[in-house]
Amino acid sequence: MPTDSTPTIFIDPAKCIGCRQCEIACAVEHSQSKDLFSAIFEDPLPLPRIHILPMGAYNVPMNCRHCDGAPCVEVCPTGALFHDEDGAVMITPEKCIGCKMCAIVCPFGIPEFEALNGVMFKCDMCPDRRAEGRVPACVEACKTGALQFGTIDEIVGRVRKETAEKIIKLKEGEYEEEYNGWDLYRSMYAEIIRVNEGESK
Repeated sequence: MPTDSTPTIFIDPAKCIGCRQCEIACAVEHSQSKDLFSAIFEDPLPLPRIHILPMGAYNVPMNCRHCDGAPCVEVCPTGALFHDEDGAVMITPEKCIGCKMCAIVCPFGIPEFEALNGVMFKCDMCPDRRAEGRVPACVEACKTGALQFGTIDEIVGRVRKETAEKIIKLKEGEYEEEYNGWDLYRSMYAEIIRVNEGESK
């Protein structure tokens, strides 16, 4: 059975609590000092390559998906964007002319323009850490499991195991369903309907 051995960062919005630790860790990893207390005094300030977007009851981590056949790579006129040996979409600043075409074609709105140097920047999946066998900084910083690093087969395997464990606990009466963002939204919406119906009577 064929497998996908390309590792990437997977997101689970239901587990994101919006703490933004991933954003801080990303900025520090891409700083000159790679130290939090030193990084905040750097000029220019290091910028994160991941962003948390509050969307209703959820917080959604948005980062590069490092697509196969990535449109940003295909549209880049200078070859500044390319895939490395791990499949991560990388950018060579020296080749970037700041045309912003990569930002226009990206379906996730990931590439950003760095005005100081006139070039684009984006998530690079922390190549130095990957070379050392470590996970990207954002994944390491995430304490809720909203960000995970691995191949699709590894991630699916984890989900299967977690689901199987929940099924067994539910069958044995030991499992209580987690109260996530959607549950909160639904309960609030149901309460609003109840109040409105009460007022209309």
